Amino acid sequence: MRKRKRAALGFLLGSAALLAVGGCRTVMPAVDGGQLSYFTPPAPDDAWSRKIRGWQQRELGAPSGPAPVGAQPPRLDPAEHGSLRDNYNEFLVERKRQVASELAVWIQEQSRDHYIPDGPVDHWATFEETLRNNGDDCDGLELLAYHFLRELGFREDEVYRAIVVRPADGQHHMVTLWFETPNDPWVIDPTGAMTTGMPRMSQVPGWKAIKVFSEKRDFTVAPSQLSTAQR
Repeated sequence: MRKRKRAALGFLLGSAALLAVGGCRTVMPAVDGGQLSYFTPPAPDDAWSRKIRGWQQRELGAPSGPAPVGAQPPRLDPAEHGSLRDNYNEFLVERKRQVASELAVWIQEQSRDHYIPDGPVDHWATFEETLRNNGDDCDGLELLAYHFLRELGFREDEVYRAIVVRPADGQHHMVTLWFETPNDPWVIDPTGAMTTGMPRMSQVPGWKAIKVFSEKRDFTVAPSQLSTAQR
């Protein structure tokens, strides 16, 4: 019995020591997840909140005061271990392209069953109207692609709705543009009327973008100053 008590005491002291140093491998007793409130404001003397606030300030780029002695972890040499920053950025670009490419295929599949031609008036549906009506034409179906990318974390300044035109016959169309780079966005066409797959705008001959917009912003597509100067 005495050995069991000593073992239990040793376990508790070891767990407390790990918690005190904030280790990632802290062992805590299991709790019933169904009985928890995950968003309760912390107590004023919450020991973790101080550490959290320090990280929040650094993450947001705000001055957080001098770092505690010994707070800076050792740094691995990128020449020997590779660059974690480069690895992260490459993986991010790869996965974003994969998601966007799969979306382009999916939305065109959906348009085969959910395309509704315009009536006498060219009404631009909202996202909710498109879902409620179980379909729409290109300017409604395009919203599914636009909102999907935004909800998955694509930034507000890199995903836009776009009006494109085919100068040969004046045909207008609505697509989603993803600006991975500033001057040659990827095109996601909801119906396939302009293109299939996910090409860059420069790879789609016969079409030109004339407007780029979102819920909050509105831009006209015009020749860049560099292009004008070269002419």
